[in-house]
Amino acid sequence: MLSEKLEGDVLHPIWFRDRKDVEEMFGPGSYPVFQARKFRFHWFLTTNTGVVRRKIAAMWFYVSKGLQVYRERRFDCIVTYSHMATGLCAVVLKLLTGAKLIVEITTSLDLVYPVKKRNLSPGEWIMRLYSYLCLHICLWTCDRAQLRGPGLIERYRMLRNVPTSILVGFVPVSTIPRHVESSEKSVIFVGAPWYLKGADVLIEAFRRLSGEFPDVKLRLLGYYPDREQLDALTGGSPQIEILKARSNPEVLELISKALILVLPSRCEGAPRVVIEAMAAGIPVIGSGAGAIPYLIRDGYNGFVVPVGDVSALETRLRRLLSEADLRRTMGERGYALAHSKFSEQAYVEQFTRAVTEVVGERGSR
Repeated sequence: MLSEKLEGDVLHPIWFRDRKDVEEMFGPGSYPVFQARKFRFHWFLTTNTGVVRRKIAAMWFYVSKGLQVYRERRFDCIVTYSHMATGLCAVVLKLLTGAKLIVEITTSLDLVYPVKKRNLSPGEWIMRLYSYLCLHICLWTCDRAQLRGPGLIERYRMLRNVPTSILVGFVPVSTIPRHVESSEKSVIFVGAPWYLKGADVLIEAFRRLSGEFPDVKLRLLGYYPDREQLDALTGGSPQIEILKARSNPEVLELISKALILVLPSRCEGAPRVVIEAMAAGIPVIGSGAGAIPYLIRDGYNGFVVPVGDVSALETRLRRLLSEADLRRTMGERGYALAHSKFSEQAYVEQFTRAVTEVVGERGSR
């Protein structure tokens, strides 16, 4: 869709380890470069090396391939996903090529390392410092920061003059199945890791009211290698199901059959699953973390509760489970928002506007 307005090259790490796997998915000749309309995808294969060596190799790929692309076809703008390692590579490319730079900030930066204990471990302190330094280097260098929601860098005093715009992320809302009534009534949670996404808060809130709604199940879906801890939190309740990670189409089917989606995250950007639930036409309850309050208009298409507040979540969840008409009204409002403000076309227009405003109205790459 972006090819209607822009052209460019995408430097893309991919989970495959062999070129045959790439060509099996995208067709013969699709490695090392895959052409999709006006965009070329340059693949970086996953390797068996250690994490540090793999990250260094990926950073070298970004810089060296970026310079090679620039020598072949000069580009006007660099858009980088994240302010961390990829952001630093984009800064290097900007300095070497003179291209404009847009940095996408994908999460709540001050909440990236939430922990249960009061004190951070030495490793967590180092990562927090690294994130802080990367953020300031990238945003002092960039021409625009693209935020998932308003105010995500306000607490950083030295970054308050950085030009910003809002882009929540691409969700193909037109392909999401519409909500249908199901014989099995369910509340659904989709996300991982479970502590970061607040699954424990939801489990406690649901257990407090589950006796009032014996025909409603809570379904938690995600990749949980620490499943035993999550099982313990359920207290063996037959109304709580923990499902294994599934493909996106399967997840969307589960969402479309649910009564409510709940995401009481401790740290967030603009969660796709909230937009997916809205696009399906079901109400959403989320925490006040990140851009969730930007997606959920409290009292309009769902409810926003304070982070970690079990009682507030219990109250809002009880109300929605009790009032079918309210669920229906909020679901319809969310559907309208998702298919207008957060549609595919809206994303393309917002992305294109950011690039053209940064580089000017000339043809952009």
